[in-house]
Amino acid sequence: MAAAANRPGIVLQHADDAPPALLGDWLDRRGIAWRLVDVPRDGPPAIEGAPWLVVLGSHHSATDARPAWIPAERELLREAVRRELPTFGICFGGQALALALGGEVEPSSPLEASWDSDLEILGDEIPSGPWLNFHLERFTLPPGARILARSAAGVSAYRHGPHLGVQFHPEATPEIANAWAADYRPAHPWIDAERLAGDGEAAREGARRRAFGLFAGWWRAITVRRNATDHQSRR
Repeated sequence: MAAAANRPGIVLQHADDAPPALLGDWLDRRGIAWRLVDVPRDGPPAIEGAPWLVVLGSHHSATDARPAWIPAERELLREAVRRELPTFGICFGGQALALALGGEVEPSSPLEASWDSDLEILGDEIPSGPWLNFHLERFTLPPGARILARSAAGVSAYRHGPHLGVQFHPEATPEIANAWAADYRPAHPWIDAERLAGDGEAAREGARRRAFGLFAGWWRAITVRRNATDHQSRR
């Protein structure tokens, strides 16, 4: 595990308009080594020896059979669970991780597109919102997982051993949210793009601060686990 800690973590991206954004900024500021993998272009990577994995959002469903990279990524996440590789799933990533852990993914209708300040926070892993919700589907709580937050739409965050899944988008900036709204509004005309933009601008600095706090807590959990594993291996 100590050797793996010196290797870069892996961030899986699925669309040009869904980048790591604030997460990438936080990792760079902390000097944490990581590499970005464009899964639709390059396919799921090998994860042997990686110290951690992040799975970002997607315009696809985590349950889709096509494109082929989606079932391949589901298998990669099952492998990550078998290896107990610390995995952080965001929106689509949280849904795909939930599937790998034995949970389910189901429709969340209509599309939720808002800076949601009404999350019920359970415990101290998830800072209070508002957080950006932008999704058509939702996950159920995987067996053995601990719920960390919930909203009217269902489970918003869970912890399962070394794994963290969230339905909202801590990585996204207001600009990213506004671009998604413009893209989705023709098919989902109830999206209030003007309100989303105004709420995003009002939340800008707080959202960055909350995201960095969430990422710091995620990283502490990885570090604690790594130190405990290293201690056991030296005994």
